[in-house]
Amino acid sequence: MPYRFTARVATTEIDPDGYFTEAALAESEHGGFTLMFMAGEEEPDDQDIAPGMDTHCLVTADQGTAYGCVREAVVEGNILRISLDPEALESLRLDEAEIEAVLEAPPEDVTRFREILAQVLGYGRADAIPTRLAA
Repeated sequence: MPYRFTARVATTEIDPDGYFTEAALAESEHGGFTLMFMAGEEEPDDQDIAPGMDTHCLVTADQGTAYGCVREAVVEGNILRISLDPEALESLRLDEAEIEAVLEAPPEDVTRFREILAQVLGYGRADAIPTRLAA
């Protein structure tokens, strides 16, 4: 059974120094359950490739972190469905590989989130790009 939460906050950030791009969801302005999807702005180099950091990164509220772990990300109506690599659950400090976020953030924030999420999840090596991406 998927973990389900209501995302009342959808944010995006493109680092002005050109290091990263981020699309994030949170239950509230004060946190709660959060998902931060991040990617580099530049093409991965050898320092990224060697440790497997040449792809998107997912960070959870407890600072659980995993690279290349999103297998599918699909928005249908106001629901974002995320499927994660089960092997990443321990690193992410999560119990479920399936997550459903009910998107109740302001519509303009959700639109921007969807655009940036597609960009973030399309970053890096081909074998880590989600097999299904419809943000």
